[in-house]
Amino acid sequence: MNQLFFPAFLLLVLLSTCAPPQKESAVTEEAPADRPKIVFVTGDEEYRSEESMPMLAAILERELDAETVVGYSLDSSGVIDPNNVYHISRLDELADADLMVVFTRFRQPPAEMAAKITDYAESGRPMVGFRTATHAFRYTEQQDSALMHLNDEWPTEVFGQQWITHHGHFEDGHGRLTEVSLVQDRANSPILNGVKPFEAYSWLYHVDGGDWQLAGDSKPLLMGHSLRSNHEEAGRLDEYPLDNPVAWTKTYTGKSGDPARVFFTTLGHPFDFKEASMRKLALNGIYWALGREDSIPADGVDADFAGPYDPNNSGFGDKYKIGLRPESR
Repeated sequence: MNQLFFPAFLLLVLLSTCAPPQKESAVTEEAPADRPKIVFVTGDEEYRSEESMPMLAAILERELDAETVVGYSLDSSGVIDPNNVYHISRLDELADADLMVVFTRFRQPPAEMAAKITDYAESGRPMVGFRTATHAFRYTEQQDSALMHLNDEWPTEVFGQQWITHHGHFEDGHGRLTEVSLVQDRANSPILNGVKPFEAYSWLYHVDGGDWQLAGDSKPLLMGHSLRSNHEEAGRLDEYPLDNPVAWTKTYTGKSGDPARVFFTTLGHPFDFKEASMRKLALNGIYWALGREDSIPADGVDADFAGPYDPNNSGFGDKYKIGLRPESR
């Protein structure tokens, strides 16, 4: 090697080993982007949560780059069966979830399945609930008396209320039955960004008034006015008034000792989600629960559908889409 070249080469090597890291190296050492994991726990035989929750999940994947997981009630062959109250798939995914979204109705899963849901609730992580999550479980003494506290006590403490009654049903079909308006002293909540008054298909649930009050630190965001009520026709409005909260926020402090953010709405008819304001409410509420309220635009999260949404109507029995598998959602 040329004697003049060798010292210069050695100097270059020394400089390269002592030089500060280049910008590219600094970027690779930063923490990865915060991509939330959201687990949807579905299973109701009336309101088509197996259709509405995957729809929300798809929007969240687009808008939030979220990792989403949807658990379903399945039959023994892996087909979605909302009438199977004993099973919910993919509950193991709750172990490292950043948010649990619950839309179940009168479920009776085995104790080990139920524990995955309740363990999440006790962890101090945020939660969102829709409509029938006020009666997410329904156990009997014959099944497991140790789980009966999940029927009423658990949803009251976690979500703010248990199942009481609603202002339906009628034999002449369905329609827009609840007028939804903003609670004025909370109109500046980011959860209400872009949310306008609308008429919902959901029967109004009774959650507050008479002998019943929302639990804990629940703070209503939206009020509902029943446009038609069987309680009114029966003269029971002193006990079940025509106006009740339909969305609220609260906190739940479980065994972890950390207060978790909770967003809840008693709306959730499959046709409610055809309304842009309903989708914005749900998406904004999820952002808020995750602590991302600063990321909610002034007109709300973009609620345009990420794919087709043509749900079956509400109803029991075989009113759901027969033969669907989770991979087709």
